[in-house]
Amino acid sequence: MPTPVSERPHPPIRRKPAAIRSERRAGVAMAAPALLLLALFLAVPVILGFVLAFTNARLISPNPPRFVGLDNFIRAFVDDPTFLHSVVNTFVFALFVVPIQAGLGLLLAILVNQRLRGVTLFRIIFFIPVVTSIVVVSILWKFMYQQDGLINSFLDTVTAGAWNGVAWLNDPDVALGAIIVLSIWQAVGFHMVIWLSGLQTIPEELYEAAEMDGASPWRKFADVTWPGLRPTMVFVLITITIAALGLFVQIDVMTQGGPVDSTTTLVYHAVRKGFKEQEMGYGAAISLIFFIAVLLIALVQQRLTREKD
Repeated sequence: MPTPVSERPHPPIRRKPAAIRSERRAGVAMAAPALLLLALFLAVPVILGFVLAFTNARLISPNPPRFVGLDNFIRAFVDDPTFLHSVVNTFVFALFVVPIQAGLGLLLAILVNQRLRGVTLFRIIFFIPVVTSIVVVSILWKFMYQQDGLINSFLDTVTAGAWNGVAWLNDPDVALGAIIVLSIWQAVGFHMVIWLSGLQTIPEELYEAAEMDGASPWRKFADVTWPGLRPTMVFVLITITIAALGLFVQIDVMTQGGPVDSTTTLVYHAVRKGFKEQEMGYGAAISLIFFIAVLLIALVQQRLTREKD
């Protein structure tokens, strides 16, 4: 039986080259502003920073920059003890912040994901520090950390006067820890929301099937919740790690790297050298070291958390 004319496949419509070229030009014209901004504010600074890292350029100097090769990098690892302190402080900060912030964010997400009355209010409370400027938060916590501040007063009241006040930001032994606590508190609400979005993508049927099998709450978390959160977990760990390694604002507002370089970090040290001390070449070298370190850590982290075939 012959195929009806209406059911016969139609030959592909051939478009004219002029129309194709016109569409391409329109697409390039629409993307041009974004590409221009990316080039001006991303590509050009990256290339310029890479070039400056191998020079002795200063921010304000009558002398032109001079190529010095690897001198800036050798200076960082051999002749600059503050740089070594900043490396240690940066990785200690990330070592504590990444697992605690990720774990606490997941715990809060599970709690506020319950169908309870008033849970929306708790979500707002946990998220308020995220939308508050980190500069404002750092200033407030700086007052709270003072010798006669709110934290010491609270501890003194709780311990019935047995607590001796601590100058949190002036003691090299506790200054970095105080900033770690502040940073976890400020950003945990953001990662709570990310975990929460991941929890809401897990089908309810999986939990119902686990209940029919008599699974305990822990088994449901281990066999249903955690596997379903794996893509979210990768995103959360990478974002927290990058943010932790880029610690700057809290240090700049609260301690300026002190006391005795106990809170200086890679980013803060690079900014201080590049702008405050006007050693742009050396600051660019530190920034390049920081970029390579973050890239390597992100690649290793992605490899360790990728799906197994």
